[in-house]
Amino acid sequence: VPEKRMFQTRAVLLRALSLAFLLNIQGAGAIKADHVSTYAMFAQTHAPLGEFMFEFDEDEQFYVDRDKKETIWRLPEFGQAFSFDFQGGLTNIAIAKSNLDVLIKRSNHTQAVNEPPEVVVFPKEPVELGQPNTLICHVDRFFPPVLNVTWLRNGQPVTEGVSESIFLPHTDYTFHKFHYLTFLPTAEDFYDCKVEHWGLQEPRLKHWEAQEPVQVTEATETVVCALGLVVGLVGIITGTVLITRALRSSRDPRARGPL
Repeated sequence: VPEKRMFQTRAVLLRALSLAFLLNIQGAGAIKADHVSTYAMFAQTHAPLGEFMFEFDEDEQFYVDRDKKETIWRLPEFGQAFSFDFQGGLTNIAIAKSNLDVLIKRSNHTQAVNEPPEVVVFPKEPVELGQPNTLICHVDRFFPPVLNVTWLRNGQPVTEGVSESIFLPHTDYTFHKFHYLTFLPTAEDFYDCKVEHWGLQEPRLKHWEAQEPVQVTEATETVVCALGLVVGLVGIITGTVLITRALRSSRDPRARGPL
């Protein structure tokens, strides 16, 4: 599909630009810190939109929200210590897209290689039936940054209580993304995170369901404690007997043998 190939070319040409530098602190011995800072702009979904974000050591610092036209900081503390004009991000995206048109023609619309994603689903908090929680679907190590992710409850699509992160780059130029679902765990319900990507032959389903906790009765706990106490006492008695015999043997001249 020409449109698909065009987008893949745009995605590969808009890969993150990496800058590595070595920080040497004088007067502090041979202390060295190796950091990688990535300044990333890349296309997202099928829409002709871009995403501008900045990360340090694979941790997101901020991104520019195109709709709200503001800088969104990963942590409030970042916004208090630093500042970034959102217009700068939008300007950089426009410049990159202008340059991209030239590069697409020069590359003759070469198709990029699809890297299929790894998918794992886990709860945010320890699961207690009947207590609100959040399921997290982590989609990792994929390229290009184009995904369709759907939450399923008992096989049916769920649209309420869902949210997602932006695309986050790795230093190897693959991406990862988080999708969230707030839910109420029950013994009857099961969930799936359905992931569609160009690198997959068919949608990938990652299954999750609440596991019934193992009930340990008071009688069982008492028996286990008693067995542990008995084993401990037997070990102490056996050790005492062996030590006593060893001391007696060392004091008996007949046990020493001929010189």
